[in-house]
Parts: sequence; structure tokens; C-alpha cells
Amino acid sequence: MRKTLRQLGIDTAYNLSLFPIALPAFIITIVGFCLGVGTAVIWIGVPIMATTLLAMRGLAAAGRAQIPFVIRRELTKPRYKQAKAGSSALRRFLTALTDGQSWLNLLWAVTIFPVSIAGFAVTIAWWSASVAALAWPLYGWIIWLATGSDENGPAIAARWLGWGDSYAAAAVLTFLAGAIMATALPWVVRGLALAQGWIGKGMLTSLSSLHERIDELAESRDAATSAEADALRRIERDIHDGPQQRLVSLGMELARVRRQMEANPEAAQQTLEEAITQTRDTIDELRALSRGIAPPILTDRGLEAALAALAARSMIPVDLDTSVHGRYRSTVESTVYFVVAEALTNISKHSQATQASVAVDDWGDRLVVSVGDNGVGGAHVSKGHGLSGLTDRIKAAEGEWTIDSPEGGPTVIVAEVPCT
Repeated sequence: MRKTLRQLGIDTAYNLSLFPIALPAFIITIVGFCLGVGTAVIWIGVPIMATTLLAMRGLAAAGRAQIPFVIRRELTKPRYKQAKAGSSALRRFLTALTDGQSWLNLLWAVTIFPVSIAGFAVTIAWWSASVAALAWPLYGWIIWLATGSDENGPAIAARWLGWGDSYAAAAVLTFLAGAIMATALPWVVRGLALAQGWIGKGMLTSLSSLHERIDELAESRDAATSAEADALRRIERDIHDGPQQRLVSLGMELARVRRQMEANPEAAQQTLEEAITQTRDTIDELRALSRGIAPPILTDRGLEAALAALAARSMIPVDLDTSVHGRYRSTVESTVYFVVAEALTNISKHSQATQASVAVDDWGDRLVVSVGDNGVGGAHVSKGHGLSGLTDRIKAAEGEWTIDSPEGGPTVIVAEVPCT
């Protein structure tokens, strides 16, 4: 109830306050546009139109200020086109003529004006009628004595319904009508406020939302490029420090076997056994590296099987719980897979945990991944630590993630990856 009354107050204030903004905005738009177009042939209209567009930015900001409280979501701030650095004052002044959002402000002023009139008038009328009807039993007797039952509206209505022509019947009928109007008041005022709010959102923030989306895509692209570069550097480093060194050592061992074959067959046999062991270790390292590039099980059998394989290979017992449905885009599956893989690797190396858990839930528009452990905590994402690569990887998929790892544990990582 308190929430409904609060929203009713917000919507009422919005409906009543928008009209005083829409009226001057409409006047400035019509007068400025017509005067600017009419005198454009003699170039006087150009600065007039630019002045109109600049003036409307302030009124548009006033009209936009209350919209987040009405539609219950944040709005992006508009981005007006700016002249290049070092431009003259005239150039900066006339830049408004080539700015799309400035022209949308004019369109908003023309569109919102009739809607704001309706919102202002209906809100005042409905509030007045509701309060007057509910309070009629308190003051109606004055009207009753002055006009009598024959000329009194509530009395006529009560008589028509067969309730009689007494003052009590008229008072009860009027109060019931007021109660019905008061019950409908939040819905009526809410509808009018939403109509004006969504018009404002569509015209006053549409281009800024588009610009913000472009920035997000640019960030995702940069994050993907950074993640790919980091992955290539890591693979290059791991190959250099691991399999490459082992293969060099293996070549030296095989050369020694060749020299020992005739002089000392038993020593050659022992060296050969060591070479075979190094070969197996090299194969294991190459397999581990290949899982960091493109695990075949993920491509062939999907995310659920790949996560089960990760859990089975983990050095720490993992409680796996998944509720995925079928296959997803390759970028989604690989992001989730590598998030879990990197988190489990970090747990094995640094957490001193005895138990880990992995949960993946399909929430329709996104996959929610949760990885936790009962270790010592203190995990963070600064450069040089095990989780530093997750930020770019998740951002590249336009996802978000959080980590909660107090000193002493436990650690919980939650990532959300869009899958629509």
C-alpha cells in the first residue's frame, strides 16, 4: 500500500509538472522553427534555428529529469554533437544544426504537448472528483438545504436507483462513487504518466542509448582482442617453458641413447626409459595446452559434458550442478567453460581448499555461473594473479561477474553471460 501511494504521488507530480515544461517548449519550438524556416532564405533563420535548438536542450533536460522515477529505470544522458577542438565560436554555435538529438528534442516538444494537456487535465479532474465525492457526506447537507432533493444530483441519482430521496441515500451513493474513482485513481494517473514517460524516453534518450550501446560493443571488441592476445602470449610462454624444453631434452636423451647402444646397452636401456617418460609428460602438457585453445569435448558434446570433464580432472573434489538446455552459441559455451576452468585452476593452485562447487543455471536470457570453494580466500583480480584474465574474457561476451573472497574464505565467483 505504501509503495502504491508513493508511486501515485510521483506520477501525480510528474503529470502536473510536465505541462508547465511542455507549454514553453511547444511555443519555443513552433515559433523558432517557423521563424527560422521562414527567414532561412536571407540567412537570418540559421542562427534563429540554432538558438531554438540550444534553448530546447534545457527544457528537454527538465522534461527528462523525472522520467526515471516514473518508468523505474535509469536513463542514459544525451550526447550532443561537439565541434572539433579549436573551432571558432560561430562553428560551435552552429553545430547544433547537425545534431540529431537536438532535432529529436523539437519533435518531443510537439508530440508531448497534447499528451501533457490530457495528463494535466485528467489528473486534476480525477483527483478533484474523487476527493469531492468522498467528502460529500461532510458538506453535502449545505447543498441539500440550498437546492433540495429535486435539484440535487446525488439525490436524483439515488432516487433513480430506487434508494429513495433521503440525504443518507444520496450521501452513501456519492461516497461509493468516490471510492470507485479513488480506487481507479492510481491506475489512471499511472497510465497517463507512463504514456508521457515512454514518449520522453524514446525521443530524449534514444540516440544516447544507441551511442552507449556502440561504446559497449567497442569495449567488448577491445576486451575480446585483449583476451585473445593474453591467451596467445600465455600459450606461447607455456609452450616455451614446457613442451619445447622437454622436446629439447628428449632430443639430447635420444642422442645419448645412440651413443650408448654399443658401448653400454644397459645404460642405453635406462636412458631410453627416461626418454619414454619425458615423451609421456610432453604429451600430457600438450593436451593440457590444447584444452586452453579449443577443447574437443566442448565442440563435440556441448557445455554440460565439457564441465563434467573439467570437474573430473580437477585435483580437488568438485560438486557440479548444471541446468543447461541443449547447445548455445560457441562464444557463450567457450566463455562459460574457460571461466570454470580458470576458476578451478586457481582453486587448485592457491586456495588450499578441500571442496569446490560449480553451478550453471539457464535463466532464459543468460547463463549464470557460480564457482565456490572452502579455501583460505583472499582471491583478487589484479594483474599477475590467477583470475586476472576473467575480466576481459567475460567482458568480451558482454557479461558481468563478481567475486566475494574475504580473508579466511570461502570464495564465491558469480558470472552472468548473455545467451540470447
